[in-house]
Amino acid sequence: MYATYLRRELSGRKKQTIIVAAGLAIAIALVIVVTALSSGVRDAQTRALESVYGVGTDLTVAGAETEPGQGERPRFEFGQDGGSTDDDGTTSLSQSRLTTDLMRGTLAASTVDTIANLENVSAASGALALTNSTFTGELPERPSTDDGTATEGQTGPPGGGGGFGGGSFDLDSFSVLGVGADASVGPLSAVTVSEGRMLDGADAGQNVAVLDATYAASKSLAVGGTIDVGGTQMQIVGIVASATNDADTAANVYIPLDVAQTLAGVGDVVSTVYVQASSADAIGSVQTAISEAFPDATVSSQSDLASTVSGSLASAAALITSLGTWLSVLLLVVAVALAVLFTISGVSRRTREFGTLKAIGWSNRRVVGQVAGESVVQGLIGGVAGVVLGLGAVGIINLISPTISASTEQATGPGGMTGPGGMGGAVGMPQLAAAASDVVLNAPVSIGIVLVAVALSVAAGLVAGAFGGWRAARLSPAEALRAVA
Repeated sequence: MYATYLRRELSGRKKQTIIVAAGLAIAIALVIVVTALSSGVRDAQTRALESVYGVGTDLTVAGAETEPGQGERPRFEFGQDGGSTDDDGTTSLSQSRLTTDLMRGTLAASTVDTIANLENVSAASGALALTNSTFTGELPERPSTDDGTATEGQTGPPGGGGGFGGGSFDLDSFSVLGVGADASVGPLSAVTVSEGRMLDGADAGQNVAVLDATYAASKSLAVGGTIDVGGTQMQIVGIVASATNDADTAANVYIPLDVAQTLAGVGDVVSTVYVQASSADAIGSVQTAISEAFPDATVSSQSDLASTVSGSLASAAALITSLGTWLSVLLLVVAVALAVLFTISGVSRRTREFGTLKAIGWSNRRVVGQVAGESVVQGLIGGVAGVVLGLGAVGIINLISPTISASTEQATGPGGMTGPGGMGGAVGMPQLAAAASDVVLNAPVSIGIVLVAVALSVAAGLVAGAFGGWRAARLSPAEALRAVA
């Protein structure tokens, strides 16, 4: 009898049912879309960081930031007889230098072992991030005076552009990462070998290199060839690509850590330590322990680094966090308020009905149950409709698969070149090493999101039914019938 009466009352007030259910459906659909997009942005941030962070890496430890004006700048020094001179008197200059990050200090290599021995640390590896700068240029023959001697004190214009009537200079740079043999944690855990092989323990002390696939293709380099790193010819033994198509690798060139330290002349140091905790629950305690052991170092978790991601990915995250979340909450509140108002209004219009029911023996509990049941069914209808609408919107987003840009700035700093012996002056130029990629934004939906959405809609119906039932319970049969008469 209860179900029959419930169905008849809902079908008799189709307009109210449709309005309440539609309001809840729109709110629930928006909640699903915003929640799915929020999960998609988090996944996109993770994919964007995988190349520079490493799959399975929980924490990174980097040296302290240097004070302005400190840090090593690449300097190219050429003696009086530097370079080679052609028959026409033109002097060709070429030199490569490896330098560390100008904006951040290094850590002693022993830091890796210290961190690895901390409680709840399952793995730790160090890496040395460098920038290889190669200067090439040509200087024309120095003009002579009438007596056949070279002129004195003539130099090129400021900025290094020639001298003695012309000349040309070029500075090319690429990122180099010195890595240890353990590839289970850190940037190398986020790459796959597309040609040749990966670096291993036997490569320690050897002049071998592994190249990023995109960089190798742009420079027409292949396995078996060589590449100049810090003035040393390195044998190319492998080509690697990012494990995901949505991100680039962490560096253009990978070389053994000890070789990188020697070529850069920095000693037994690393720039970053990559740490893997024994469990997700232990990440916080490990981060605290490392910070206490190395107070001057910068200890970052993946969530910390995610905040440094820029580009349209950061804009999407900010939009969803600030606008989408509050909009969905606001719309859900409005929908609940709408359901409450319509339910109370419906109870007021049904004064005679409830008065009659009470007169023939219906208890307040039964009247409240009737009103609450109608509201819960309306909420359930709105929840199901909202899930269908939300899944449809998410499906469209996944079908379109919008591409957003993501970049993580790694190092900036000026470089310099000096040329003694009348060979030049000083040349300064900015350098920027950044990892940039295009990430496909997807909106994953889990069964948990769907269940929560339906639960929210049913809860909204219960709230509306509670208010409406409270209003109906206050009616007395005599007053209700007298008001009708």
